[in-house]
Amino acid sequence: MEQFNLVMSYAPTLLMGVVLTVKFAVAAMAFGLVLGAFTAVLRIGGKRLLDRIAQAYVSVMRGTPLLVQMFVVYYGLPDVGISLSPTTAGILTLTLNAGAYLSESMRGAILGIARGQWSASHSLGLTYFQTLRYVVGPQALRLAVPSMGNTLISLIKDTSLVSVITVTELLRSAQEVIATTFQPLPLYLAAAALYWVLSSLLSAVQSRLEGRLALQTRH
Repeated sequence: MEQFNLVMSYAPTLLMGVVLTVKFAVAAMAFGLVLGAFTAVLRIGGKRLLDRIAQAYVSVMRGTPLLVQMFVVYYGLPDVGISLSPTTAGILTLTLNAGAYLSESMRGAILGIARGQWSASHSLGLTYFQTLRYVVGPQALRLAVPSMGNTLISLIKDTSLVSVITVTELLRSAQEVIATTFQPLPLYLAAAALYWVLSSLLSAVQSRLEGRLALQTRH
């Protein structure tokens, strides 16, 4: 009971951390989706050089730890004259990381659409980008939603890493309270529960979106 009261007494501080976590996640999701879509188009566009550049970006971001990427962006870039605020560095790193994973989900979904769809669209006079936007894209989105949803759910949890660059999101808020109360277990458990709630909410949104897309497909 005492530990429950402790958590409740610091609930406003933890909830402020939740707000910042959500802001980071939403910003990184939005920018990551745009970056992922752009990268996926480069990968399938047929331009060898652009494909190689996009492939290298995806390989680096998927092949190195997010924590190391965070350190490189925040602590490393100042060595070459680029200094970013903790918030900007955090959102940029999360965006770059999420964009790489999302691009592969989108690319795989687009390649999963039968080539006949492209041929039929071209025979009707649609350009490459018109075909991608109006014909292939909507079908690929339905295929990509589960994989993209998993990436975005992981992004919610990955926001905890911005605490290492002094951003007071949920995890760092809990750590600051622990530093004054010396009660790590209940506060870490509370932080974990809040991350779980956020992830569950996003999972529910994903399921709802999958249902709507499936319904549209039947019609």
